[in-house]
Amino acid sequence: MKKIRKILLIVSFFSTAAVATELTVYKSPFCGCCTAWAEQMKDAGFKIIIVEQNNNNEINKKLGVTPELVSCHTAVIEGYTIEGHVPVQDIKRLLRDKPSVAGLAVPGMPASSPGMDVPGNTDSYQVIAFNMDGKNQVYSQYHIN
Repeated sequence: MKKIRKILLIVSFFSTAAVATELTVYKSPFCGCCTAWAEQMKDAGFKIIIVEQNNNNEINKKLGVTPELVSCHTAVIEGYTIEGHVPVQDIKRLLRDKPSVAGLAVPGMPASSPGMDVPGNTDSYQVIAFNMDGKNQVYSQYHIN
């Protein structure tokens, strides 16, 4: 009986072990901040796939990223679009809660956002949840001190 219980415990452990969620990042081959953001996502446990291209205009249009939401890189994870320097905790919350949105965006390139990490910068920024119909709402706000 003890041997069966031990085998069940081992099988249970391996069947519930976390499998890295795949995050595909579309970025310029020359953008260092995109690479830094992708590294932070990798460090947080995501499996990163990099697709290097000179611009994301076509993919942004396809994924519903409007001009006011554009940043320097676009990512796709579990059917959601991640535009720009979205913090890992917001991506994890998105995947956990699974809201009815197309994705999250940090428009532009705020100097205090993940991957930018400009020393001494305390600019606040917002993460925007967006839908394919162009409706946006604030998902989270960061006030850096």
